[in-house]
Amino acid sequence: MSGAAPYEGVRVIELSQWVFAPVAGALLADWGADVIRVERETGDPYGGLATQGIGRDSRGGVNLSLALVNRGKRSIVLDLRHEQGRAILEELLQTADVFLTNFRLSALARLELDADTLLARHPGLVYARGLAYGARGPDADRSGYDSAAFWSRGGFAHVVTPPDAEYPIPQRGAIGDRNAGMALAFGIASALIKRGRTGEGSVVDVSLLATAMWTLSSDVLSALQGMKPAALPRRVNPVFGTYETKDGRFIQLTFLESDRYWADLCRALQRPELVEDDRFVDHHARDVNRDACIAELEDAFGRRTFDECKDLLSDLDAPWAPVQAVEEVLEDPQVLANEYLGEVTVDGGPSYTLPNVPLQFDERPPPLRRAPEVGEHTEEILLELGHTWDEITALSEMGATL
Repeated sequence: MSGAAPYEGVRVIELSQWVFAPVAGALLADWGADVIRVERETGDPYGGLATQGIGRDSRGGVNLSLALVNRGKRSIVLDLRHEQGRAILEELLQTADVFLTNFRLSALARLELDADTLLARHPGLVYARGLAYGARGPDADRSGYDSAAFWSRGGFAHVVTPPDAEYPIPQRGAIGDRNAGMALAFGIASALIKRGRTGEGSVVDVSLLATAMWTLSSDVLSALQGMKPAALPRRVNPVFGTYETKDGRFIQLTFLESDRYWADLCRALQRPELVEDDRFVDHHARDVNRDACIAELEDAFGRRTFDECKDLLSDLDAPWAPVQAVEEVLEDPQVLANEYLGEVTVDGGPSYTLPNVPLQFDERPPPLRRAPEVGEHTEEILLELGHTWDEITALSEMGATL
């Protein structure tokens, strides 16, 4: 990346936990923002979660879950139940461009950190909230992880679960949080642009429920037209869907313009005679003779292994893809060429790999920095605020800081 990072000079004060708002802060930190994470002495409860083989001490003593969502930040421990702890937070807010939180609305009101209160004190502040169900309505203050607000209530579990399944399909870890976090980071960026033009702060709200609806927009549009979104068939047309290979793997064809690609597909699969077959001569004919067309393609793919099919289709200039396992994605040449994985190097500690932010500037990903230890930068930040060592010691002894 040439020149300054896009968010260099922007300070974000983050009061959050788990994934949704923290990942938004991490994306801003990736691109140069000074993100100061306000934590309690016991740290984020997310650090105690261990799912899918990651979490506490998942690699060489590094909690990869926390490393992903808190990379590049600084950490200060403040006890916000303590008057002096809240006073330090107020000093931080006086230096801030953004206040980022996913605390419940009632908790923020108790701490006098609600939007109306903070914007009255800091009119130019961008106040960004990650919410479960939105800022209004009967459930505005209801707690909700993404498996509840995004996956379940937002409709995902219903639309992806086959009708004959005994139970709804569970979500993958934090999939809603990370999507919503991207939207929240976008909202913050937009509010900073507005502030640059007008000098005015904004309240930025993103909810897990709204993110689910946006992501499922095609199904939402169907429902708005009075249609019940149905489970998609395995193949909408013969050249849109998955085909199983001889060794039980799958190839995805996505030929929305089927007439454009049909002849090339037949030749790639070494079945040129199908090009002139009257049953399959155009999209309409293939639709009328769908079962026969599918049977021919099933035979062509089914007699070859996954690797053989990939080799045959490698020069086909059409939208197809192998159905890959995540561990295969890690070695995908496109992933490697575009640096979609980044290495975090730690002085005196183990290096580890994390997914990069999907956004790149000037054809480069950001340099990844490690996540902080809880309270690692408490003294450093207090010194920046102008406190003396005697004052820092006194704050620690009275329990306002670590």
